[in-house]
Amino acid sequence: MESKIYLIRHGEVDHNAPRSFLGWTDPPLNDNGIRQSLGLRKLLQDIPFTGIFASPLQRAMQTAVLVGGILSAAVRQVESFKEINLGAWEGLTVDEVRHRFPGEYEQRGRDMEFFRPENGESFADLAVRSYPALISLAKTFMGPLLVVAHAGVNRALLSRLQHRPLHRLLEIPQDYCGINILSYHSEVLQVEAVNLHEIT
Repeated sequence: MESKIYLIRHGEVDHNAPRSFLGWTDPPLNDNGIRQSLGLRKLLQDIPFTGIFASPLQRAMQTAVLVGGILSAAVRQVESFKEINLGAWEGLTVDEVRHRFPGEYEQRGRDMEFFRPENGESFADLAVRSYPALISLAKTFMGPLLVVAHAGVNRALLSRLQHRPLHRLLEIPQDYCGINILSYHSEVLQVEAVNLHEIT
């Protein structure tokens, strides 16, 4: 079986100024995020998706509905594709984290793979829960498939697929509605493209 997976990041959401940590916090798309998703729908309209999957967080679900031009009931929610759980850091700015949890922000910078905020996840935890779900989709469903997830999830998945160290995952660009293309052939899932904004 040979197929493709179009793994995208959801559209834009509003952030507080200065930016705050956004993991399981669940804001909707903003107006620009809606426009981005509709633009992506036009870009991908000629691809006959056999299945559309998304994180259950509303920013991903909204994007999947808009890109797919379908009702939300037709989107298959995948719990394992939720963004990283930032626990006690959720909704806080960097300055607030530094004030409330002295030294932890710096500790995370030194150990991006394994550091966990209080009641949260590490990127290693995120990879452990999301990667098997992606492999299962590739093995179970004939593509092409559309998967809508999050920057952290996508970076963890791309890191695993490209055999990149997780502590360098923030080097992987993931713009709002950026497209990553994966190919599945002979039981192997490979990365063909990262963070595209056009399909040639």
